[in-house]
Amino acid sequence: MKAARFFASLGRWTKRLLWLVVIAAVLYEAWIFAWVLWWRDHNPDITRFMEIRLAELQQKTPGARLSKHWVEYGAITPALKRALIVAEDDSFVHHQGFDWRGMQKALERNEQRGKIAAGGSTITQQLAKNLFLTPDKTHWRKAQEAVITAMIEATWSKRRILEVYLNVIEWGNGVFGAEAAALHHFGIAAAQLSPEQAARLAAMVPSPRYYDRHRDSAGLAAQTDVLLGRLPAAQIP
Repeated sequence: MKAARFFASLGRWTKRLLWLVVIAAVLYEAWIFAWVLWWRDHNPDITRFMEIRLAELQQKTPGARLSKHWVEYGAITPALKRALIVAEDDSFVHHQGFDWRGMQKALERNEQRGKIAAGGSTITQQLAKNLFLTPDKTHWRKAQEAVITAMIEATWSKRRILEVYLNVIEWGNGVFGAEAAALHHFGIAAAQLSPEQAARLAAMVPSPRYYDRHRDSAGLAAQTDVLLGRLPAAQIP
């Protein structure tokens, strides 16, 4: 009899705990969605990824600051927009946040190489991760990234997605956004970048801190040439 009461009580507490978990999850997603709606019309001051990088910098140099300066979509040369799209997500203007064909190709390349060498993430997916999540490659993080991607695609225009992406991605050690990147690497504004300079910046995106230290890398030069040749084919919002 005592055992029956114990298990009945345990069942009730388990149900209550599950409900608390569900409520917490719903509140968390609602909190994220509120930020997604806010950032549709307001510019993010700092992202989760920036916070992580800043903490890393300040561990070595307590007074370290990020180099970033927000500029509007029209103040960034179309060449950089084209270069990023051909480098990161050539079907950006057509998909709804997920490039299933690209994911399949990435899986095939990873299987051939026996390691994770390509992710197939779209610009929207990368933006979702940068705004809210950590770089950890866990199933939970990928699932949450997918949810946020759907939220962004449902409420933002493609132009807004690309504008925010251009302003928050990393382009060097503590360097974030197109304007700071143009100044850091070339000493000019993002509006003044030449097609070759834009292609070079786009080629740096997969490993920005590495290429910041190895600017004469043969691989960077080769990828820059490839992207430069593909610029005319890019569609931008």
